[in-house]
Amino acid sequence: MQSAYIGKLMELAEKDSNVFHVLADSGTGYDEMFRRNFPGQIFNFGISEENMVAAAAGMATVGKIPFVFTAGAFLAYRSLEFIRDDICFQNLNVKIVGMGSGLAWSTLGPTHHTTEDVAVLRAIPNLMILSPATPIQVSQCVEAAYAHPGPVYIRIGMNHEKEFYGEQDVLTVGKNDVLAEGGDITVFVTGSILEEAEAAVRQLETEGIRANLVNVHTIKPFDEENVLRMAERSRLLVSVEEHNIRGGLGSMIAEVLAENGIGRRLCRIGLADVFATGYGTHRGVREENGLDSASICRRIREAVRHEEI
Repeated sequence: MQSAYIGKLMELAEKDSNVFHVLADSGTGYDEMFRRNFPGQIFNFGISEENMVAAAAGMATVGKIPFVFTAGAFLAYRSLEFIRDDICFQNLNVKIVGMGSGLAWSTLGPTHHTTEDVAVLRAIPNLMILSPATPIQVSQCVEAAYAHPGPVYIRIGMNHEKEFYGEQDVLTVGKNDVLAEGGDITVFVTGSILEEAEAAVRQLETEGIRANLVNVHTIKPFDEENVLRMAERSRLLVSVEEHNIRGGLGSMIAEVLAENGIGRRLCRIGLADVFATGYGTHRGVREENGLDSASICRRIREAVRHEEI
């Protein structure tokens, strides 16, 4: 996903000299590639995320389009006041890109996990929030963020995510993607954990349990219409997220159901108001915290049985 991000950002920087890559010592080879090609359109603030965000706000006031890029946890939490007051309160044209969504920083533990960012940031007015699931969607989200004249937060993975889209597929901000249909269960998923949810849905189909699969790439504005439509045709709804279930995708779906008087059961799969445990590979940490495809499959299977009792 980082490669897709930098590739699209360089494409934008080439056609628009106002596009800037602003970072805080993320220290990747992709950043150096950008520097070689656009030495006048990159600033590294070092480990000084709050200053970086504040400076990006200043850049936006003089017509620049800064893409602020570093670990998602340091943007969503450490820089929260600056995102709220300097960028969103002023409704400035700053793009905030948090790399390492969910448990992607798996070797570094909960201090680096980005598992509450949706809950924290979706409460801030004026902020569009995008949660791409694949490299192609990252590229499309960066393009959409560039076209939007206001604050945008994009949460991206960093561990060779599986691709489910082709270049011909169009991403429409605020409209969910229905990737599989034909069942009376609907699974909503956001971010790179799509690959685990998709594998779980395929396994369930071999067991005679057919599910619709919906990829939620736009957190805000949220596609309430799609949620209501899928709820009408489903006896069970499931949310899958590499995030705390408090305030995340599952909570958003529950809000829509409650506000519209829809009495449909919702099974929320994610971190159940806990910090993740374990260190190691991304896959290993997902497994330890019940967010791998086998665990997701088991949770959905149990929820289906509950509905049948």
